[in-house]
Amino acid sequence: MIVYSNTTPFIALAGIGCLDLLPKIFGQVRVAQAVVDECAEGGRVFVPSLLKLDWVIPVPDDPATELTILFELDRGEKQTILLARKDRAEKIIIDERLGRRVAEYLGLDVVGTLGILAKAKTLGHIKSFKDTASLMQQNGVYYNSSLIQRIALHLGE
Repeated sequence: MIVYSNTTPFIALAGIGCLDLLPKIFGQVRVAQAVVDECAEGGRVFVPSLLKLDWVIPVPDDPATELTILFELDRGEKQTILLARKDRAEKIIIDERLGRRVAEYLGLDVVGTLGILAKAKTLGHIKSFKDTASLMQQNGVYYNSSLIQRIALHLGE
């Protein structure tokens, strides 16, 4: 399965010590060089070097930018979408609303970090979707609280 991820899911999951959910659910995850660079810049949340994670496959950025719809996105989002589309990825992991909309418009199957947590809950990798999502919010990653409530309810929490 070809799966691409943008930067925010790495930050959100690393911040709560759940980065291992990505390989548990998807096996390998491809990332654009732009995402490697963004994660390496650092910030409030420490994300380990993506180049040292054996389940992460770095992919050189695509120089093509002919899709004008991508101009409003940041470099990591642009490259993630371009490469996922080029490689006919089965999934793209992206949280930002505009990036998700563009990826869906281009025919990509989008999942967000909350979707990963929901899958992790159903597979028994985490005890509580709601508590785990709340931890990400406490770390400063924004997710719509009503969306968290709806997903938690759907999962029986």
